Amino acid sequence: MNTATLLISCPDRKGLSAAIANFLYTYNANIIHSDQHQDESENLFLMRVEWDLADFTLDMNAFQPAFQPIADRFGMHWQVALSAQRTRLAIFVSKYDHCLVDLLHRYKSGELHCDIPLIISNHEDCRALADFYGIPYHVVEVTKDNKAEAEARQRELLQAHGVDLIVLARYMQVLSHEFTAAYPQQVINIHHSFLPAFDGAKPYHRAFARGVKLIGATSHYVTEVLDDGPIIEQDVIRISHRDDVDELVLKGRDLERIVLSRAVKWHLDRRVLVYANKTVIFS
Repeated sequence: MNTATLLISCPDRKGLSAAIANFLYTYNANIIHSDQHQDESENLFLMRVEWDLADFTLDMNAFQPAFQPIADRFGMHWQVALSAQRTRLAIFVSKYDHCLVDLLHRYKSGELHCDIPLIISNHEDCRALADFYGIPYHVVEVTKDNKAEAEARQRELLQAHGVDLIVLARYMQVLSHEFTAAYPQQVINIHHSFLPAFDGAKPYHRAFARGVKLIGATSHYVTEVLDDGPIIEQDVIRISHRDDVDELVLKGRDLERIVLSRAVKWHLDRRVLVYANKTVIFS
């Protein structure tokens, strides 16, 4: 189905849903999904609406000027996307390949609606996997002395391939403020703990030392503050006193790959709205 999806956030007031629905009905839209949320503490209205373009009479090239008067009247922040426009996704990875394997499998099976023009790594370890899926694999070595030059090269590659979204699939480097600022809400990370607990390095070791009974994984948008970006998805698994650090790592890997793939899919399906450093995930 050829569809368009509209994401909206604005101050909450009466008539918002009616105004949006009436606008779409004016152009013979067949709405197939609609979901909304009101945050009383922020006095904020958030909405996702998706409609079939088969009988839609408004040329989507003219959507912005046609919709803008309504957006101005209600003070909306909004974006519209077409299902026919596939997101161009780049994957960053280091040595651990479990998240990369899961993403590439879901991509190949058609579960992730995107194109993956390249994989970028600071190690050679995952090249064979990229070759198997026929995706160009670029190694950009990163050291404490060449970080700026390495990131400049990475950004050159991203721009050359028209990348819209970056997924850090256990990429074990901290991105600079300049890098993250260039891609706001366009970098998704997987952190191997249930944030905000055990942020930063070696969370499984710290969880083991603390004697926790649950371990988790968190996928979030990357911001300039380490492991503090808006959370998209989380999950947990129960552990026991019998589990050592290695067993925590093994159990955590399943969580990491599933949580990251869910977050990526929701972003690709335009189901995520960010506000106040948190997210709404529309069903």
